[in-house]
Amino acid sequence: MHKDLEKVVFTEEQIKKRVKELGEEITRDYDGKEIVAVGILKGAIVFFADLIREIKVPVKFDFMAASSYGSSTKTSGTVRILKDIDTDIENKHVIIIEDIIDSGLTLKYLKENFEHRKAASVKLCAMLNKPEGRRTDIKGDYVGFDVPDEFIVGYGLDYASVYRNIPYIGILKKEIYS
Repeated sequence: MHKDLEKVVFTEEQIKKRVKELGEEITRDYDGKEIVAVGILKGAIVFFADLIREIKVPVKFDFMAASSYGSSTKTSGTVRILKDIDTDIENKHVIIIEDIIDSGLTLKYLKENFEHRKAASVKLCAMLNKPEGRRTDIKGDYVGFDVPDEFIVGYGLDYASVYRNIPYIGILKKEIYS
């Protein structure tokens, strides 16, 4: 375990198993259809890469950078698109792939934005769900795990751009970010 972590919440093996299950579920739901998977940078990149290899229907993919956090550990409440997708999603089935649903502000904004762009459907897929942090009524359509209201890092999630490469998910010690 990394020295800056209080404890491991999900092991590498648990993550691999759950990602495979999510890929199978998406494959069943989109049988006979093509999807556009939109990865939200930077946190979702590890999950995104693992997940799309488990999806067995045609997948186009693109990336978007959006944030309601800036460099803080708490949401500002304002969503900013830092990099938009390049793909035309009109009449396409879109799955937004994110690392964590916390406040829900970013994903609610992106879902509504894609619906306004006339996507055929918009679903949300997140590796982690933190219900206690929610400030909207948004729910994930495909969710890996629920997590406690703690500062979670690893498997793409960071603090100050560090810890993304840890292959498991853990709780960061409070003294690191306080």
